[in-house]
Amino acid sequence: MSRIGNRIITIPAGVTVEVNDNVVTVKGPKGELSQKIVNGLNVKVEEGSLKVEKTEDKKELEAMFGTTNALIKNMIKGVSEGYEKGLEIIGVGYRFQVRGTTLVVSAGYSHNVELAIPSGLTVETVSNNEITIKGISKELVGEFAAKVRKVRKPEPYKGKGIRYKDEFIRRKEGKKASK
Repeated sequence: MSRIGNRIITIPAGVTVEVNDNVVTVKGPKGELSQKIVNGLNVKVEEGSLKVEKTEDKKELEAMFGTTNALIKNMIKGVSEGYEKGLEIIGVGYRFQVRGTTLVVSAGYSHNVELAIPSGLTVETVSNNEITIKGISKELVGEFAAKVRKVRKPEPYKGKGIRYKDEFIRRKEGKKASK
C-alpha cells in the first residue's frame, strides 16, 4: 500500500482546490493549475485538508495513487510559493543571454543555440554565467532546465558545460595519470 497516497495534504491560506469531473483545479496567489485524475480515484476536499482515496483495488490504481497525491501537493506548493531552478555554465566564452522570449546560449559551438522560453516561465540572468528559471509548474520548470542543460552537458575531465547549481560533477583524471 502506498504511504504517499495515504498522506493528508494541508491546504494553505489563500489557496482553493476544486474537483469537477476528475479534474483538480488549484488556484492561488501566483496562478492556477489543473490536473486530470485517473478514473477510480477520488479527491476529497475538507476544510483546510485534502485526501486522495481509491474506489477500487486495481494494480493500475495502486500505481497512480501516490503519484496523484504527489502531483496535487506539487500544484499546491507551486501556486502558493512557486518553483525555481538555477543553472550555471562553465567554460571560456560560454554564456547565457535572455532576449525577449528566447534564451541564447553560447556554449562553444560554431553558432549560438536559441531556446524559446515556454509561457508561464520566467528566466532571470544572475550574471553571464548563471540563470534562474522560475514558474508555478514543477514539471515545466524541471523540463525546461533539463532542455537547457542538454545543450552542453558537463564533461568529467575539465568540468566544462551547463550544470545545475547544486550539482556535483565527478571528475576524472586525464591520460597523464596512467604513467
